Parts: sequence; C-alpha cells; structure tokens
Amino acid sequence: MTSSPPASEPSTQPTRPSDRFVAHVHELCESDKRIRAELRRGLGLPVERCNYLHRHLVPWTAGDGTGDRGMHPDAKRARYAVAALIAARPRGARVLPATKTAEGEGTVAWRARPNLGAALAQAVSKGVLKSATAESALHLMSRQSTDAIHPGLPALTRQLLNGGIAIDWAVLLEDLSWWNRDRDRIATAWLESYFRITSDDTAPDDSGTETPDVNEENA
Repeated sequence: MTSSPPASEPSTQPTRPSDRFVAHVHELCESDKRIRAELRRGLGLPVERCNYLHRHLVPWTAGDGTGDRGMHPDAKRARYAVAALIAARPRGARVLPATKTAEGEGTVAWRARPNLGAALAQAVSKGVLKSATAESALHLMSRQSTDAIHPGLPALTRQLLNGGIAIDWAVLLEDLSWWNRDRDRIATAWLESYFRITSDDTAPDDSGTETPDVNEENA
C-alpha cells in the first residue's frame, strides 16, 4: 500500500496585494541601509520627484491588470508614499509588532484592521496626542485631497511611531489609493474608528452603581 504524500503546509505569504507590497518594502529596508535611505528620500514628495525610488518600486507599480493603462496615479503615489514612510521609521519603531494577516482574508477581517483613525485614537489613549489635536487632524484631512494629505503624513506617522503606536501600512496604502475617488467613505471609517475607541475609553463604568430596590417597610 502506497502512502499518500504529506499535506503541504499553508502558505504564510500574504495574498492581498497591499500586504505583499508592504512586506516587500520591509524586506528592502532590512536588507540594505542604502536602499532604505533611497526610499526615505521620497517622503512627502510626488512620484515625479522620487527619482531614487523608481528602481525599487517600478516592478510593483507597472500596472493593475488593466492592460496598457497601468496603475492609477493615486494608487501609484500611495505606494511611493508608504514605501518612504516605512523606510523613514524611527529606529525604535522598527521593532513594533507587524499587523497580522490571514491567508484568504475576507472583507470583514480586513475592515477590522486598524486604519489611521484607530491609530490616532490609540495615540490619544496612551497620551501621545491630545484629543483636540487628533480630532482636528482627522477633520482637516476629511476635507482635503491627497495632494494636501501626503506632505503632512511624515510628521504625523513619526509622532505616532515614536509614541509606540503601530500603523497598519497596508490599510493606509489602500485608503490613500482610493481617497480622491472615495473620500467620504474612507473619512467616515477613520472618524468612526476614532470615536469608537475613544468612546470606549471614556465610557463610565456602571457596574455596581445601580440603586437597589428598597422596601419602604424595611427602610
């Protein structure tokens, strides 16, 4: 009787394109300090001014399956921006735990991952940012295009990372990619995530505070 071959172990590689791209950038940064420095040169800049990034990112931005049209400009700029942000992480932030991804991750699991609004809420909870500062940043970004948002991301993400707040780079990548075309939905998701977390932190604990029913005859 022939024995059946052992079942192959499930792949640990992320299947979502944004997760694969983020994993690639992490590998580049960890493999060569020179590459990390070149990627960092793209901080806050449009693609047209990121000359040192092309050699590393063109294979990941050449197209999106739409034939000769290539990748949408917003999606391409988002990849360049996130690559630069990852490369510019402070030394201490490079050991922050990575966001866990699941093989064949569904829509529900994806939406449960922390967006920028959730990261800002965590920063408020840990005292890294004041609530007024975080809320002001969120409301301002919700009214802006990515042309205004991109230049401010380096300082904002650096402050979060220095405070020990992890950023889900793949979620940020997709949000930036779609921002100009679906800003209201994404901004709403950021605000909802922010207020959901901050509301949970400030909600009063009602346990044991209810007034018991008292029988007047025994009072």
